[in-house]
Amino acid sequence: MNLLGYVSLLLALLSLATAFQRYGIVSIGPPFMTEGRRQSEVFSTSSPLLYDEPVFRPPAEWRSLILQVTIGCSWNKCSFCEMYQTKQFRAKPIEDIEQELQIVVATRGPNAVRDVFLADGDAMSLPTKQLMAILEMIQQHFPRVRRVSSYCLPRNIYYKSVQDLTELRHLGLRLVYVGCESGSDNVLDAVQKGETYETSLSELTKLQDAGIKRSIMILLGLGGKRYSEEHAIQSARLASASQPEFLSVLTTSFPRGLDRIEEGYRIHYLEQEEEEATRDTKSPHFFEPLTARESLQELYSFLQNTNITTNSTIFRSDHASNYLVLKGRLGRDKQTMLAQLAAVLDAPEEDDVYNLRPEWARGL
Repeated sequence: MNLLGYVSLLLALLSLATAFQRYGIVSIGPPFMTEGRRQSEVFSTSSPLLYDEPVFRPPAEWRSLILQVTIGCSWNKCSFCEMYQTKQFRAKPIEDIEQELQIVVATRGPNAVRDVFLADGDAMSLPTKQLMAILEMIQQHFPRVRRVSSYCLPRNIYYKSVQDLTELRHLGLRLVYVGCESGSDNVLDAVQKGETYETSLSELTKLQDAGIKRSIMILLGLGGKRYSEEHAIQSARLASASQPEFLSVLTTSFPRGLDRIEEGYRIHYLEQEEEEATRDTKSPHFFEPLTARESLQELYSFLQNTNITTNSTIFRSDHASNYLVLKGRLGRDKQTMLAQLAAVLDAPEEDDVYNLRPEWARGL
């Protein structure tokens, strides 16, 4: 390879690194995903904080201060998720959190931070009083903060009242990213999510009543071939019933293999006493992942079955795991996005005129 070739390769890698950081694979510096735990002194606004890696955040939070208030995930049983497998869940001491806020103020100034994202997987699992203390500290150190956000599991909200959530909103918590993953009870059971359609809808309604904006996340391909249509339709039903402010899809990927999700589906089928009836006779596997085209077909079915009654729900498929980026307001742009998807699905598979994201560039 000549010098020009090396330069081109370097520029491509730098471009890919920037895209990975922006579109949500991980928020902090190299390597983008780590096998074990280590501490990093780099984050998206270049201030010296100590992180227990890997750290993840939504694409929209790429400019936010990532404040790690918990380590890992309090549930950490989902058979599709490998994000926090190297971590044991624990709350970060409040004194450590305050010290980190002081470090950012000292290095960047009190007016540098406008948005804060509370990491790791489900900071909302913390008791209300502890969350209130953290939000009050953020306000004290960064008076110009506009919004605090966090990942959230539906179960995190179960023991919090509407009044609790309203108080958190008054202290700056404006948005939560709710990992619903699916509206299908079969899929939720098979992937060991520990939730149902009803538990998800109940907690989404509670958040709405408290005035906290909700960004629902659905995982394309989570039902495999067997439950693909049910997964799409029931997830659309959940979105329609909850009318979220934001709705996004990610696409499942299995960089470490299918063993965990296969085991979850095997248990699911055996519990339903229909192993032979549900198992694909052409395959020895209990879970059959979707192809790229099948994933896009599932996305089409999902969007087609949504019934969003206002123009306020913003839809995105811009996460790095997705094959195709769609953006719009569901009440206004649904037909346009469906037409975009139809054009891709109608095109010959070998004719990638729509620049679908290649497998090597995808990540969850």
